[in-house]
Amino acid sequence: MTTQNSRSTRSAAVIGAGQTGVTAALGLLDAGFDVTLHSDRDQRALRDDVPATGTALEFGETQQAESALGLDTYTGRAPRHTGLSVRIAGAEREELIQFDGHFDGYVGVAVDTRLKADERLTAFLERGGRFVVEHVTPDKLDAIAATADLTLVATGRGGLADLFAIDQARTPYDAPQRSLLTVTVTGIGHDESVFAHRSRAGGAHSGFSIFAEQGEGWWGPYLHKDVGPSWAFLGWARPGSEWESRFAAADSAESAHRIVQDLYRDFIDWDLPEVLENRVIAEDPHSWLKGAVRPAVRSGIGRTAGGHVVASLGDTSAAYDPIAGQGAQSGLIQAQRLVAAAAVHEGPFDADWISAQYTAFLAARGDAANKVTRLFLGDPELADIGNQLFAAAAVEPRFASALVGLLHRPQPFLGVDSLDAAAEFITRVTGEDAAALLERFAPAGQFSRSGYRLANV
Repeated sequence: MTTQNSRSTRSAAVIGAGQTGVTAALGLLDAGFDVTLHSDRDQRALRDDVPATGTALEFGETQQAESALGLDTYTGRAPRHTGLSVRIAGAEREELIQFDGHFDGYVGVAVDTRLKADERLTAFLERGGRFVVEHVTPDKLDAIAATADLTLVATGRGGLADLFAIDQARTPYDAPQRSLLTVTVTGIGHDESVFAHRSRAGGAHSGFSIFAEQGEGWWGPYLHKDVGPSWAFLGWARPGSEWESRFAAADSAESAHRIVQDLYRDFIDWDLPEVLENRVIAEDPHSWLKGAVRPAVRSGIGRTAGGHVVASLGDTSAAYDPIAGQGAQSGLIQAQRLVAAAAVHEGPFDADWISAQYTAFLAARGDAANKVTRLFLGDPELADIGNQLFAAAAVEPRFASALVGLLHRPQPFLGVDSLDAAAEFITRVTGEDAAALLERFAPAGQFSRSGYRLANV
């Protein structure tokens, strides 16, 4: 084990060594705290014995938060996303909407969460942090919180999530809205020839396809912990759909890969050549994942059996469906804000302080991230607004960039709560009357098909 940070006068405990937990632990350590990080797995197991928790696509605001903590943003190491290409098909397979949104003034990077957590854990240990491998139960948490000035809970395992009440006003769903399937692959590059039918940027733009009544599929550049630059697929299946039954059959990286290829062969053939060129990562049997997430926002404050106050962090605070890429981003931004506030705070880290930080985070990021996720999920309350915004994006490239920009900075969507507000948003971005712009919308008719290595298909 490592030695304590001799500069510290205050102590912190962080439960959970995923990328959000270890980021907060390292930040607090650098801010002068004596920090103990708790995990139910050792460092090697965290890197090599578990799947990545999603694709963790991050954009400018999140990268700024990491930079503020002195951390690597991976923008110099990972293949960069410079835009998002969208295709939307109807219930009868009508090819309706297509647009290519460019990221304006920022880039995205999707980095294996196991790689980030491993490298940050190494830095944490080298700088004097304490790492304890143990299963933290609610009773054990009570003992930990009794001795730490600040305790952050960045995992919901073992009943820890139950310490934080669900915020019913911010949680409209009582069940998962999608079944998920991910797989990471190699076999194609990231130059202009890849997905060229979607965008002039080719492999620098990720591709998002929405298939009514079935679900959504996304391909994007990725940095894998072992093979480096690669590609990740993330699929969402609606409850009761054919896609859901297909996803459920996955039991290995190889079977997940076959399911994805068959899915594109049967439903999303416009991208098929690139999908068929991909191959699984043999070095990593954990390069796939399936499951489901109930989107839920929880309280920022919990109390242990002994009455000690603890703070939720990351997925313990808010479990987002990953369809809009808000989970990893919000967790890292929340961690940075907590570290910055703790570094200058001179009083106790009591319920009032934790509540104030969480309220400020929800206002600055959390509420907007939650609402944008609901938009991309096709929430019935936002469906008409979404139809209007996606149609405007198909007409006007400037609005396409603004719409995909909500993944980077969701705050502009927070006040869009009616069709009139949506029209005002369109006009504000484009400088054109929204009704006149939308009159120019026409269905795509047929999407361009990929010609990538067509002879091999």
